[in-house]
Amino acid sequence: MNESVGHDRLAAARALLGWYEAIGVDSIVLPEAIDRFSVPAAPSPPLVPRVPQSRPQARHPETPPHPAPSVAAPGSGDEVMLARSEAARAGSLEELEQILGTFEGCALRQTARRLVFSDGNPAGRLMLVGEAPGRDEDAQGKPFVGRSGQLLDRMLAAIGLDRSGVYIANVVPWRPPGNRTPSPLETEICQPFIARQIELADPDVLIFLGGAASKAITGSSEGILRARGKWSSHHTGQREIPCMATLHPAYLLRQPAQKRLAWRDMLAIRRRLDATG
Repeated sequence: MNESVGHDRLAAARALLGWYEAIGVDSIVLPEAIDRFSVPAAPSPPLVPRVPQSRPQARHPETPPHPAPSVAAPGSGDEVMLARSEAARAGSLEELEQILGTFEGCALRQTARRLVFSDGNPAGRLMLVGEAPGRDEDAQGKPFVGRSGQLLDRMLAAIGLDRSGVYIANVVPWRPPGNRTPSPLETEICQPFIARQIELADPDVLIFLGGAASKAITGSSEGILRARGKWSSHHTGQREIPCMATLHPAYLLRQPAQKRLAWRDMLAIRRRLDATG
């Protein structure tokens, strides 16, 4: 192999690894999922040849076997029911965080470094909800502290806000391995907790950062470019809260030309806060 070609390939490989590290990829995702929490099946016992009976045996009624204990299979829905029950018993945001800290129903808890519950001011009039933490958030235990969070801070500053006056959370409070998208089941398990978090925070205005957060909370299947900028209401069981979806800061980092749309949304948020103040 030509020596210069070898150096070029090595440099390209290093650049690719550097890019993976920068965007938070720290594990390999295989084509098929591996359930690392399943118990290996016990080996089957060897077959033993049947010995014929020398004389007829008296027949007795068979005793019905005892039913096996009911064990919930992964994804059976029991995790979702458990999440709903646990979320409902939280009487405050502090209790909800404690409950999530010991909740075993979501496998993401096993791979994440720490719980990413919230940041900002729980009494803030504006609440922002994203999808899931990334690498920086997992390391610090706070949502939106990486590059996306820095852009979010600038967006808030543009309308006269900062984290001392807003409350920030995610639908999924644990980082998925390799920053992958949370599975539908993982999102469904976590949904009761974010719904309770919104109810307990009781903001005046609720904003979904990205289509995934909007879909998880409102059930809307509309794409974010069509959904953004439209006001609707989120019912907490106590009252109706004005809500709207806008573009996720991570999307704006990839598509900076769309910042003009996000700016329109930020101005609309400012007007709504002023109107409800």
